[in-house]
Amino acid sequence: MSLVDLIARADERGLAASGLACLDRCVPLLGGDDEVLRPLWSSLADGGADADAWGERLAKARAELDCADPSADTVPGLGPDPAPGSGSGAETETEAAVSDEDRAAALARRMLATAPGDPCASALRGWADACSAAALQIHRLLDVAADGDGPLVAAERRRQVAVLELLAGRGASGLRPALEVSTEGRRVLRAVVSRRARGRS
Repeated sequence: MSLVDLIARADERGLAASGLACLDRCVPLLGGDDEVLRPLWSSLADGGADADAWGERLAKARAELDCADPSADTVPGLGPDPAPGSGSGAETETEAAVSDEDRAAALARRMLATAPGDPCASALRGWADACSAAALQIHRLLDVAADGDGPLVAAERRRQVAVLELLAGRGASGLRPALEVSTEGRRVLRAVVSRRARGRS
């Protein structure tokens, strides 16, 4: 089943986990601790996307990552969210003036800033869609391949599919392996970010 179909069929917990996993893998771009989003994962394990627990823990994560403005919906040089799995458009002068790292970090901030405080299915579906597209775009920006789906993008797509399949097949018991998938992806991205930083020094 395609990534788009999996998101379309996911239930509330699956949608929350899908968006959260995309964001979790991109935490290195925000300078955050690896455990900063763990309370949000816990809220899913405690009985789905409970509105009170989710909202409180989301606010705390935003404060810790200095991303408290939920209206942050633009990214320098990128414009609106691309569709899930879509490619990037032609580069403009504005886009060329912004580094790939800056664009990737801005996309990660937007994922966190636009997370719904009230985790109802309709709000989560739009957020999961946007997070899927943003995470793929982030990996595309940082990939070694010049065009198309390079190894980073392909691996990110596989992880997104894996998380959605785990939640669809196992329900709440799929959260732990989904978190493990996300943790692996976060380690990969952290290594990429570190390597690119060393290359600029």
